[in-house]
Amino acid sequence: MSTVRLTVGQAIVRFLGAQYSERDGVQHRLIEGMFGIFGHGNVAGLGAAVLEAELADPRAMPYYQGRNEQGMVHAATAFARQRNRLSTLACLSSVGPGATNMVTGAATATVNRLPVLLLPSDVFATRVADPVLQQLEHPMAGDISVNDCFRPVARFFDRVWRAEQLPSALLGAMRVLTDPVETGAAVIALPEDVQAEAFDWPEELFEKRVWRVGRPAPESAALASAMAEIRASRRPLIVSGGGTIYSEATDELRAFVEATGIPVAETYAGKGSLSYDHPSSVGAVGATGNAAANALARDADLVIGIGTRYADFTTASRTAFGRDGVRFVNINIASFDAAKHAGKMVLADAREAISALASGLAGWTVNSSYRAEATKRAREWDATVGQAYELGHRPLPAQAEVIGAVNDVSGPRDVVVCAAGSMPGDLHKLWRTRDAKGFHVEYGYSCMGYEVAGGLGVKMAAPDRDVFVMVGDGSWLMLSSELVTAVQERIPLIVVLVQNHGYQSIGALSESVGAQRFGTQYRFRDEKSGRLDGDVLPVDLAANAASLGARVVRVDGVVELRAALADAKGSRHAGPTVIHVETDPLVPAPDGGGWWDVPVAATSTLPSVKAAMKDYRKAKARQRPYL
Repeated sequence: MSTVRLTVGQAIVRFLGAQYSERDGVQHRLIEGMFGIFGHGNVAGLGAAVLEAELADPRAMPYYQGRNEQGMVHAATAFARQRNRLSTLACLSSVGPGATNMVTGAATATVNRLPVLLLPSDVFATRVADPVLQQLEHPMAGDISVNDCFRPVARFFDRVWRAEQLPSALLGAMRVLTDPVETGAAVIALPEDVQAEAFDWPEELFEKRVWRVGRPAPESAALASAMAEIRASRRPLIVSGGGTIYSEATDELRAFVEATGIPVAETYAGKGSLSYDHPSSVGAVGATGNAAANALARDADLVIGIGTRYADFTTASRTAFGRDGVRFVNINIASFDAAKHAGKMVLADAREAISALASGLAGWTVNSSYRAEATKRAREWDATVGQAYELGHRPLPAQAEVIGAVNDVSGPRDVVVCAAGSMPGDLHKLWRTRDAKGFHVEYGYSCMGYEVAGGLGVKMAAPDRDVFVMVGDGSWLMLSSELVTAVQERIPLIVVLVQNHGYQSIGALSESVGAQRFGTQYRFRDEKSGRLDGDVLPVDLAANAASLGARVVRVDGVVELRAALADAKGSRHAGPTVIHVETDPLVPAPDGGGWWDVPVAATSTLPSVKAAMKDYRKAKARQRPYL
């Protein structure tokens, strides 16, 4: 057996460059590049190896400089989502805080079932110099390091104590990254001394390896059972999740519902399964759903879940599907999700299952009156959306008007990116999606700070699309540093920075539970009251963005915003543009009739809490404890 002598770091870089995914006969580079921040834990091992690779061929395994380790992982996660989980990026960090900074990003990827590869450095395997800088010593277990924090938030974890262990760790990580059932964060912890060790590796380890992403077909009995349920239904409703889009099944879904007339509601990850103006599209469902989808959900006798994990926002905390005897058919590649709500399980790739249903149900359709009802409700809601876009609120615009301005200026293939706060909910209800990859909102983990980094990852994955990042001041202050990477790489993001002086989405939630927006506004501590209810803080986020190297435009109102958006979209500026706009946080978006279970204090001296408890009990009575 022929061998080649390389360090562990060199072996990792060479191995990753030879990995490919393949679906439907099309191959993709599995690891398209590396984000990294170097410190003492990885500068001599992986750092030297990445340098060598770049000097040999900068395009073979591109290196991107991160600013915050959590932000690097968010960018890689967004990249993977935009590529339908067929390609991703690796993230390299030093030992200690650099590694633990990635833990939140790892959880975000795993919760959203998106593949990312994390390579955190670790303490010395030899323990020759313990405790090294940034080492956590555990008095009862010498083999524990801070990297063990990754175990509960990763789908794969291994630590390479010896060079001989590297091949099995790498192959195990690739298996998880390319398995749509198991995918999430894959973590290989690399002791800093092991990274720099040389070893004689078999040359076959570095040969091109193709990981096939299959399309499992539905089992015939399960398919027959599902078709029987559909034929027996009178008011079926499809709830389309991320699995529909990741499996590239949107064309099949459109053909299926055009033939059967079944309306389609969408989760966050599934938004874009149909164009918003398709006759069978009823849009967002659940806690942040619209009036059309939620009305149909309440009276549906059969819910056909496709590629959804039924998060609490989708089910409106299990109040959305309220009809007595409602049944579920769940099409999912993972049995864990397919079994939810005691549904009839169809374990299969979404595209294969939809095609099989279309063939088996040929000639069957819902009643024409139900088809017409769904279309009518959707059009009525779209009229409501149009009114929200043109609200004309003064002196400051409402958030819905800002969304409308971005939606109107953006093109059909452009992408909107958002994450935590009230904006994702408003986008879910109000964004008119025209393309399957046009809506990129991280609401599985609802991670503040995802927005700018996520937008960077989306634009890297789809350079031919304009990317609009919508971020509030709270998320901006938590994590906006990856904007510098966009400046460095001359990536033309369009960032809409919404300034409303606080955690205003939590302010609205706080009011709903009687907590009076406590602790949610950015204000000075008042000398007389002793509370944080003084003047608004003089924070200038536009100046902050400019200091990071971005082109910045301050706008006053929606008319100026629309002009700035159009200019940014048509600009040839080589780098990000940040458009700063103030909004009125007290103007809500139109209500879609959804509910979210956030418990209210059982006892309180506050009248506001007592009133909230009455409303909470009424809503709680509608909750269905599905199996």
